[in-house]
Amino acid sequence: MGLRSSAASSSTQEDTHTDNPMRLTPELLKIANAFESIGDDKLRYKQLLYMATQLSPIDPSQAIPENKVPGCLSTVYVDGTAVDKGDGVIRIEFVGDSDGLLTKGLVALLVRGLSGNTAEDIQNVDPGFIQKTGIAASLTPGRNNGFLNMLNVMKIKAKQLEANYQATGPSESATTTAGDEKPMYQAIVQGLQALKPVSLKLEDVSYQHAGHREASKDGETHFNLEIVASAFEGLNLVKRHKLVYMLLGDVMPRIHALQISAKTPEEVNK
Repeated sequence: MGLRSSAASSSTQEDTHTDNPMRLTPELLKIANAFESIGDDKLRYKQLLYMATQLSPIDPSQAIPENKVPGCLSTVYVDGTAVDKGDGVIRIEFVGDSDGLLTKGLVALLVRGLSGNTAEDIQNVDPGFIQKTGIAASLTPGRNNGFLNMLNVMKIKAKQLEANYQATGPSESATTTAGDEKPMYQAIVQGLQALKPVSLKLEDVSYQHAGHREASKDGETHFNLEIVASAFEGLNLVKRHKLVYMLLGDVMPRIHALQISAKTPEEVNK
C-alpha cells in the first residue's frame, strides 16, 4: 500500500466543517469546548497550569536552536515525528517544553491537541480558537502572541516532517510498540496525576458487563473512579467531571463508561 499524505483525510472533513468552522482537530475541539464551558478566566488559567504538570519533559537533544520558538516570553522548544501506524496515513506526533509554567501549559495544550493528526489537518486549524475558548482573556498580549507563534511553528514543522517522511521513510523514533497489559487503566491513572490527587482509586468493573455488546474479552471497558484532589475546590459536580474528561483526552472514546466520584479533601473529612 502506498503512503497517503494529509490529503487522504480532507474529503472526510468536508462534511464536518459546518459543525467545526475553525477546522480544529478532534482532540483540540474537545479541549476548546471544555475551556469555553468553564466560563471563568481564573479557572481557565488554573487549568493551563495543571496541563503544564502533565507535559513530559523534552529530551535534552531536542532542546536546540532549530526547535526554539521565536517571540515567546519564556523559552519554548517544540519538535515532532512523522509516523505511519500501518494505515498508510502520515500523522505527526509532537513534543515540547518551556521553562515557564503557564507557557508550558500552552505548549501542552497544543502538543495534545495537534498530535496524531495529518499535516493538512494541522495547517487548517484556525488560530482564532484561542479567543473563542476564552483562553486569550487569561493571557497577557505577549503570551497571546507567543501562543500564536507556537502554533505557527508547529504548522511549519508538520509540513516539513511530512515531506521528509515521504522522501526518506520513517526514522527509528517513529516505531510503535505494544501497550502494557492494562493500557487503559494505566492511561487513566497517569492522566489524572496532573490533579495531584490526595487519593485515587480506580476499579475495572468490566466483568459486571460480560456478555454486553460493548464488553471486551480483555476487559477495560467500564471503570469506577474515586478521586480526592484540591483541584476540585470551587467547581460544581459538572465542572469536576468535565475537568476529569479533559485530562483523560483521547482515553475516553476508547472506554465505554467511567463512573466518577470527585471530591475535595475538605469534603472527605467532613
